[in-house]
Amino acid sequence: MPKSLPKVQRVAAYGLVLRDGRILLTRLARRISADERWHLPGGGVDHGEDPRDALVREIREETGLPAEVGETARVYSAHRPSMWRQGRRWDYQALRIVYDAWVPADAPEPRVVEVDGSTVDVAWHPVADVLSGALPVTDIVTEALGDHRPFRLQRLAVYALVRRGDDVLLTRISPLGAHPGAWTLPGGGLDHGESPRDAVTRELREECGIEVSVGDLLDVHDTHFEGTAPSGRFEDFHGVHLVFRGTVADNVEPRVVETGGTTDAVAWTPVADVEAGGIRVLDVVTAALRADS
Repeated sequence: MPKSLPKVQRVAAYGLVLRDGRILLTRLARRISADERWHLPGGGVDHGEDPRDALVREIREETGLPAEVGETARVYSAHRPSMWRQGRRWDYQALRIVYDAWVPADAPEPRVVEVDGSTVDVAWHPVADVLSGALPVTDIVTEALGDHRPFRLQRLAVYALVRRGDDVLLTRISPLGAHPGAWTLPGGGLDHGESPRDAVTRELREECGIEVSVGDLLDVHDTHFEGTAPSGRFEDFHGVHLVFRGTVADNVEPRVVETGGTTDAVAWTPVADVEAGGIRVLDVVTAALRADS
């Protein structure tokens, strides 16, 4: 009767980090994977350690990057009845806790920090290369990608269409916001319990330094897309925008009030430039102008 192998069970936490069609992967050392396959960043959870804290620690060690980790996870079990590890064979079970994770959008290129660890390289790779089999990866990578659903975020925001003669008041999105460099209507997110009209008044005061008289609801606009948020998280984003007519005093000259925010410029802009495509604007601007025509 063959002698049974010693049993070992390992609990580890991993991150599925996606950005603009790419995935962050680490390459396993030859002593862990003979063909040095690419793997999800992460590793063993220490006794008493929260798995999410373990993942943040592991990502920093393996990639040099700070990470944020989502609240929910999927758990995968891999049983290897005869696995070679640490110089001998084991009856091995791996319990893998896989979270959605993300790193800052302006993070530097990843680099391996730990010395003589299980990771010998780290890089962003096209997801298409993983799915096609062009890139050799561990089974947990393809399993996690197959089960992945982007974080769903629905955001309700309010905006004002403010016109003065042939001009419209627009704000420019800073590098801290989505679509940096594009122009949009002044406005922003509606706080919980806040009146939409009060929110428009607050946003124009914060963004443009002006007082506005809020009129009728002009349009309800929405946008739906998947992409990388300013935080670095890959999201399934749905924005719902309430657009109100707004009026200001004739002698008002707007200026950016808040510093370090998502608005870095504000200006009266000729409507003709918007309609001719001479200025890059978000869809909410053209939709509001059509509704007001």
